Parts: sequence; C-alpha cells; structure tokens
Amino acid sequence: MATPRTSPSESAPAAARSDRLDTQVLDALVGYNTRRAWIVISSVFAERMAVYGLKQVDFSVLSLLAHNPGATSRQLCATLDILPPNLVSLVATMDSRGLIERRPHPRDGRAVGLHLTAAGKKLVREAEQTVTQLELDASAKLTARERETLIKLLQKIYL
Repeated sequence: MATPRTSPSESAPAAARSDRLDTQVLDALVGYNTRRAWIVISSVFAERMAVYGLKQVDFSVLSLLAHNPGATSRQLCATLDILPPNLVSLVATMDSRGLIERRPHPRDGRAVGLHLTAAGKKLVREAEQTVTQLELDASAKLTARERETLIKLLQKIYL
C-alpha cells in the first residue's frame, strides 16, 4: 500500500513551520506596507537605472527640469522635500556630467534657473521610458485601475 504524498509544509519539522512570524499588526499599517512596496520598486529602479548612473533623486530632478525648464533650486527643494545643501552637491554633479546648465532667471535677478543640456534631455527621455516600464513591471500584480487608485490614495497622504 502506497503512503500518501504530503506537501512540503506538512512534512517540514514544526520548528521550520514556525519560522514565519506573526505580522498581523504590521500588515495593518500603511507605513509598513508602503515601505515594503518601496523596497521592491526601489531595487528594480536601482538595477535598471544603473546604466544611466542615476539614483531616484537624480532622476526626479532631471525629470522636473525636463518638464519645468528654468526651475530654481528653491522650487526643486520644495517640490522634492530635500534640503538645499543636498541639492547643491547634486546639481554640481549633474553640471559636471554635462546634464544641466545654470542660466540667469528671467524674472528674479537673484535666482538662477536650471536647464537641461542636449545630453541631459536625451538622458531624461530615455530614463523616463525606462522608469515607466520598470514601474509597470514592479506593479504587474495590479490592474491598471488598481495602480491608478493606489497612486491617488498615496497622494492623499502627502499632498
């Protein structure tokens, strides 16, 4: 008489089955779930954006400048919630890479507008396509409607 087959979890020792922790409380927290999703998306982002030499904040700055030519450092800091000293080094690095240039602001003589160079425009165009695809890949378990709803719900928290 043949012995019945058991699933791996049925045949696993009790100690191995108990390795899974009770995460009920954490699973009910918006911050915990947001962070877990961010870990998945940011790892895919880092992998696919390495070819461009861009981190998430670099991409965000370049994308904002592509769609808002002449934006000031103050505007970028406010939009991305980053400290001015952090932006200064980021802008300097992008400038040294030939991705951006500084020009006098047309309405504020004290301010400097930041603009993408031709190389910066080309890079951000390619990077935006890559980011759009990686976001779709990273959120592939969601329908288009669920993805749209998730984005709107997250924005309700921080906007």
